Order: sequence, then structure tokens, then C-alpha cells
Amino acid sequence: MRDRVLRGLQWLRPGLGIKRWLIVSLLGIAMLGDAADRWIVAHGASWNINEILDGIVADSFGSSAPSELTWFLIVFGSLLLLLGTLLALNAVFRAARRTSQGLDAFEGMRLREGYKVVAIGGGTGLSTLLRGLKRRTSNLTAIVTVTDDGGSSGRLTKELGVLPPGDIRNCLVALADDEALVTDLFRYRFNEGEGLSGHSFGNIFLAAMTGITGNFDSAVQESSRVLNIVGRVLPTTLGHVRVCAEFEDGSIVAGESQIPLAKGKIARVFLEPASVPAYEQVVTAIRDADAIVLGPGSLFTSILPNLLVERVAKEIAKSRAVKIYICNVMTQPGETTDMTATDHVRTLLANAGERVCDYVIVNDQPPKRLLAAYAEEGQGPVTPDVDGIEELGLTPITAAVISEIENVRHDPDRLANVVVSVINRHVADRATFVRRPSAYRRPRASTVP
Repeated sequence: MRDRVLRGLQWLRPGLGIKRWLIVSLLGIAMLGDAADRWIVAHGASWNINEILDGIVADSFGSSAPSELTWFLIVFGSLLLLLGTLLALNAVFRAARRTSQGLDAFEGMRLREGYKVVAIGGGTGLSTLLRGLKRRTSNLTAIVTVTDDGGSSGRLTKELGVLPPGDIRNCLVALADDEALVTDLFRYRFNEGEGLSGHSFGNIFLAAMTGITGNFDSAVQESSRVLNIVGRVLPTTLGHVRVCAEFEDGSIVAGESQIPLAKGKIARVFLEPASVPAYEQVVTAIRDADAIVLGPGSLFTSILPNLLVERVAKEIAKSRAVKIYICNVMTQPGETTDMTATDHVRTLLANAGERVCDYVIVNDQPPKRLLAAYAEEGQGPVTPDVDGIEELGLTPITAAVISEIENVRHDPDRLANVVVSVINRHVADRATFVRRPSAYRRPRASTVP
């Protein structure tokens, strides 16, 4: 009995502010009911529906004429009903807004508790991956190559001496919390104007911030705040460096923009100067990571330049994080012509000089609508020869991860789903290994729907 009474009293505790206005509304309804009863009685009816309230009102208003009291009850009761209803609805709407804010806060908490993912690469491929991953975790670190020497980035490097900002800008835009006006501004490219034509606003902004802050890493941090990005973006090194390629005929070509133009078969890539220190925050991020993802992106000019920076490949190899390489969906003329998925992986490991991946995500759904257009440019789907990847001691993960809206690229959400599923699988496998070492087996190739 006591518990029942206490539960009943809980209803009276202050909360959303709805109960008090419901009571006001009910009082207004009661007064309108009494007014109706008086009106009926005044016109000859013999029944009374609210004798108790009649007595209370009569005591309060004394000998007021029945007609005046009836009109007072109608007006005052209507006001109470209207006031109570409106304020109760207002309380409901306030609660709904707070609930929405609470859901946003819950979503933010969910993202903050996500895996610590380090994504390494450059170009448009890395930004595609980041767009998908930022919806799964806010603990993102993009490690971006700074060897771009073409277009707007190359011009700014030559004229102002800043590190190439283009790939950094793409990743900042991809990780922006709201890809709206400010991000459109960062992507905006001038089509006219002496000295401006060909430059993007984001590149110029990063160059200007470098001049204001005094260094490139501070410029990236300030730009990250302007765009309110999810995670962070780090250059692999703060040193000026060029990527060079040695071809099978022995010739050497220097410069990221010049390598594909040589149209030869690349034997290896290297940096000039050969020894360039890694940005210290990059090393720290790799050591703290739950997962390290390489790519997608140009194998020789976007991914490998990061791994050739001092300590980067060694730190990845030493890391206990799950290490994933995302193979390109299409070959690239002048870089990976006719290379299969196994060729990509073998080249990656040989040039890095370390075991920098354990899993390889390979697209197994060839494009259909745009296949002919790509064939005219000498490009084709990367063959998913997973048996060769297994022979290298790695685990291939096959999945349909492409999009063919305007061109053939990885789909951000599909790719992010597969990456997270691989991380989940690795965590589960490692837990199994810790609990029952004798039962642990390296999984063979799997297919992710």
C-alpha cells in the first residue's frame, strides 16, 4: 500500500511542466461544465451534474445573480482551458526540442566512442573514404602526402614555398561537419583573373594561414577549426619532398605530376631527398590507432610516398592495430596499367619494405554503365585475383564497394561499412586468440555482402 501511494505521489514531482497545465485545463473544463449545468437548470431542467462545485462557487461569490455567475464561469473557464492547453503544448514542444538535442548529443557520444582509425593516402580516394568513416567514428586521423607538384598546389609551392595544400584541402572538406557553404567556398576554383585562374580558394586560404601562423601544421589546425571537421588531418612530413619513379628501362622521372606521363612500367618509387623526417604527431597517431587504413588512391603517387617517409612504414608494421589496404577499383594509365589486385599488393609491400597490411579490400563488382568510357582512356577494372593475395600471407576481403554516378569510384558508405566490419572481425579474432589459442585459425578469403 505504501509503495502504491509513493508511486502515485511521483506523478506530482516537477518534470516537463505538462501536468500543471493539464490541471489548469481540467479546472477550466470543470467550470465550463458547471456553467452549462447552471444554464440548463435556469431553463427548467430538473437535474444537476455538479452540486459540489455549485456549493464551492456559491460560497466564493455569495449572492451573485445566477446569470452573472454563469457568464463568469463560461468566460473564466474558457480562458483557463485555452491557457492550459496552449502551455501544455508548449511544454511538449520544448521537450521534443530537448529530445532532439539529446539525440544529437547521443550521436556525438557514439562517434566519440568509435574506433581510432588512421587513414593514409592522398588524392580523391582518401577523401572518399573519410566521408564514409566520419559517420562511424570521430576518432579519425587522416595522414596525407605532401608530394603534389601539379596544378594549383604546385604553383603555390613554387611561388610561396608552402607545402602542397591540395590533398590536405580535400581531406579537410571531406571531414567537415557540415559540407555546405564554407566547404563549397573551400572547393571553389577561380576560372579567370590574372594569377588566380586555376587556383582553388581552399589552397589560397591554407597558403595565407601558413603565412599568418608561421608554419603549415598550424595553418591546417586553424583551417580545421574553421570547417569544424570530424577528426584531424596531418601532413606526413613538414619537409619539402618530391616523389621520383624508376622505370624498368632504368629511366628516372621526378615529380608526382610527371610520373604518369612517362607511360612506362614503374619498378620502384623513392623520395628526393631520400631522408625526410615524419611529422611527430603522425608517429603518435599510428601508435595509438585501433586500425590503420591505406588508400584508396594512386598506388605510386598517393599511398607509397607516405610510407617512404622515415619511420612511417616501420611504425605501421610494429603496430598492433588492424592494418587494411584498399585496392583501387580501376587501373591508372601510366601507373598501374594491367596490374591485378595481387600486383598492387606485391608492389605495395616491396616498396614499403615492411608488412604494412594484413587485410586487403578488393572490389568484386565490375562497373557496367561507364566501362566503355574508361576503356577508351586505357583504364579497366582491377582483377580481383584473391588467390594471389592469400599466397602473400594476407587476407583478402571481397565486396561490392563501387559507385557509378559520374565516374567509377569507391562508394563512401559501402566502403566504410566494409572497413568497420573488418575491424570488428579482427577484434573478435584477437579476442578468440587470447581466450583459446589452440582454436585460433587464420581466416581465408571472405566475402562481405
